Amino acid sequence: MKRITKIAENASLGKKKIRVAAYCRVSTASEEQLVSLAAQKAHYENYIKSNDNWEFAGLYYDEGISGTKKEKRDGLLAMVAACERGMIDFVITKSISRFARNTTDCLELVRKLLDLNIYIYFEKENINTGSMESELMLSILSGLAESESVSISENEKWGIRRRFQNGTFIISYPPYGYANVDGEMMIVPEQAEIVKQIFADTLAGKSTHEIAKRLNEQGVVTKKGGRWTPGTINGIIGNEKYTGDVLFQKTYTDNSFNRHQNRGEVDQYLMQNHHEAIISREEFERANAVLKQRGREKGNGHDTGRYQNRYGFSGRIYCGECGGKYKRRLHYKPSGQYAAWTCVTHLEDKKSCSQKYITDAALQLAFVTMMNKLVFGQQTVLRPLLQSLRGLNDQSRLLKIEELETAIEKNRDQKQVLTNLMASGYLEPALFNKESNELAAEEDTLRQEKDGLMRSVNGDMVKIEELQRLLRFVSKGTMLTEFDDKTFLSFAERITVLSRKEVVFELKCGLSLRERLVEP
Repeated sequence: MKRITKIAENASLGKKKIRVAAYCRVSTASEEQLVSLAAQKAHYENYIKSNDNWEFAGLYYDEGISGTKKEKRDGLLAMVAACERGMIDFVITKSISRFARNTTDCLELVRKLLDLNIYIYFEKENINTGSMESELMLSILSGLAESESVSISENEKWGIRRRFQNGTFIISYPPYGYANVDGEMMIVPEQAEIVKQIFADTLAGKSTHEIAKRLNEQGVVTKKGGRWTPGTINGIIGNEKYTGDVLFQKTYTDNSFNRHQNRGEVDQYLMQNHHEAIISREEFERANAVLKQRGREKGNGHDTGRYQNRYGFSGRIYCGECGGKYKRRLHYKPSGQYAAWTCVTHLEDKKSCSQKYITDAALQLAFVTMMNKLVFGQQTVLRPLLQSLRGLNDQSRLLKIEELETAIEKNRDQKQVLTNLMASGYLEPALFNKESNELAAEEDTLRQEKDGLMRSVNGDMVKIEELQRLLRFVSKGTMLTEFDDKTFLSFAERITVLSRKEVVFELKCGLSLRERLVEP
C-alpha cells in the first residue's frame, strides 16, 4: 500500500530578513566624528546581526546639532526618504531625545513611518512603536524629552553657576600643561616647559605660524595628540589659566541650545590663584598685547609661510644624520645654475653634520620613480597594507568606545539627578559638592580612556583613508612622466635624506619607501 507523508515547509526557508537601519547623532569635533560614527556603527551592526531575522540596512546620522530642529537634520530626513523608497523595514535609535526633542516632530515622524508600515525601537525607553496600542505613552515621553531639553539645561546652568560662585567648580578637562588629579589642576612638567617656550617665543617676536611649525618639527603633539596650528598657539596665549586664575562662563548656551561667546550677556566669575601658575600675569599680559598689536597691523611681514612654502619640497626634507631641515639654494656651474637642497646644520657647521647637498632634479626624479613603482606594485604593496590596517580597526576597540560613551551619558544623568535634588532643597551643599566632584573625576577618567582609544582608532582610519586615496590614484595605471608639486603634496608627508645616494619618502598612508637618487 502506498504511503504519503506530508512534510511541513520550514518556516525559515525563503523567509525574507527584516532590513533594520539605525539612526544616531555624532560629535561635531572633526577628529572624533569618524571614530564616534564607526563606534556606533559597530555597536548597531553587532546588535542587529545578533538577530538571525535581521539584516543591517545602514547607519544614518547627523552631527551634534540641536535635536529640536528637525529641518537641519539631513541624516534623519535621508533615512525617512529611504523608508519611503522601500529600503528599510525597521528603525533603531538610542532614545526619544536623540530622535527628536520636539513632541510635534516626534509624533509626525512616527506616524509617517507607521503609514509606511515601518516601526521604530527606542533603546533607552524600550519602546517599539509596532507594539503600541496608542500614542499616549510616546506622546508623554516625547513631551518629557522636550521639556527636559529646557529643564535639564536650566538646572545644569544653575548647578554650574553655584559652583562658580562658591569656587567648587572642577575643570574636568584642563588645558595643555595641566592634568586633573583628584579634582585639582596639577602641572604636567614637560608640557609646562612647552607653554613657557610658547610665551617666550611670542615675546621674542616669533609669529604663531613659526611657533606651531617648530613644535610640529620637533614632534611635540597637542593635548589631543594632534598637530599644532597658529590657532592652537593663539588659544594658549589667550588662556588666563596659565596665570593660575580661572575666568568662568566665557561662553554660554541660549534657549535654543546654541553656544555663544559671552560678551556681557551673562555674569562671569574670576577666581584668582585657583591653581599653580605656569607663567606670571605680567608675561601673560605682555604676550597678549603683542598679539593684539599684530592683529591691528596689516602686512607686517610676520606671515612667512608663503615664502617658506613656495616649493613642494619646502619644509618637508629632513636630514637622516642630524635631524635638521633642508634649505633650497641655487648652485652655479659653467653650463648654468641648478637648484639644490642642503641640511641647515651642515651649512652652519660642517663638523656637526657631514651630509652634503642633493639636487632638486634628482629628488624629483626619485619621487616620480617611486610613484611609478606603486602603479606597477599596487597589488603586492598597497593592497596588503590596506588589509593590514583594516585588521587593526577591530570591532573590540570600537565597541569599547561605544561602551565608554554610554557610561559618560549615564554619568551625565547622575549629575542631573544630583542637581535636581540640590535645586529642590533635598541635598546639603557639602554633600552636593562632594558627589559632584566624584562624578566629575569619574567623567574625566572615562573621557581620558575614550580619548586614548579614539586617537588610536582615528590614526588608523586616517591612514586607511589616505591609502585608499593613493590606491585610487595609482589604479588608473597612468605613469608619471614628470614631477609636479600637487601630486607630491597630496601623498607625501616628508622626506628623510639617508645619504647623497638614497632617500626615504614617508607617505601620508604610513608607508615609508626608499629610493635611490640618480641625476637625470
